Amino acid sequence: MSEPSTPSPLPPWPAIPPAHGSVVLREFVDADLAVGLDLSTDPYVPLVSTLPPHATEDQARQWVERNRARWATGRGFSFAIADAGSGRGVGQIGLWLDQLHHGRASAGYFIAPRDRGHGRAADALTALTGFAWTIPGLHRVELYIEAWNTASLRTAAHAGYEREGLLRGYLEIGGRRRDMLVLSALRPG
Repeated sequence: MSEPSTPSPLPPWPAIPPAHGSVVLREFVDADLAVGLDLSTDPYVPLVSTLPPHATEDQARQWVERNRARWATGRGFSFAIADAGSGRGVGQIGLWLDQLHHGRASAGYFIAPRDRGHGRAADALTALTGFAWTIPGLHRVELYIEAWNTASLRTAAHAGYEREGLLRGYLEIGGRRRDMLVLSALRPG
């Protein structure tokens, strides 16, 4: 199967923000700098994202801007995860569409340390997956999770993702090749 010579344009930004349970997925706003600052204190997030460890306000602001720009640059959808009641940012979730021409996408998510343990990641992943099925031609969403990350594996299972297998030495994280579990959700029907 050949690769397209130019990337396909992304579907439009959703007119109605995806939501499920306790969260709504929205565009990043300046106030989400606080989410970036909190996420940067987690030892793992800086290893697998563009957010540096213990980010300064300027670095967190740049992270917010990078998230704002991902749709416009054709990478995919990067949403702030916000509390459905207050609108306060609690994390980040993305749907990456660089394989859309093959009918698949990948997703990733982070909940800020101070907001973990309330089911928000599963609610956000459920909302994101529902949104994914509105995209024509998308049939599969994949997650790549390290086997030790039991909280993320529970999140994925709660959102309806099924484990498919182990990809040995799949990604370099923190200067070391790491095994990743692949999980997926398939378009209903």
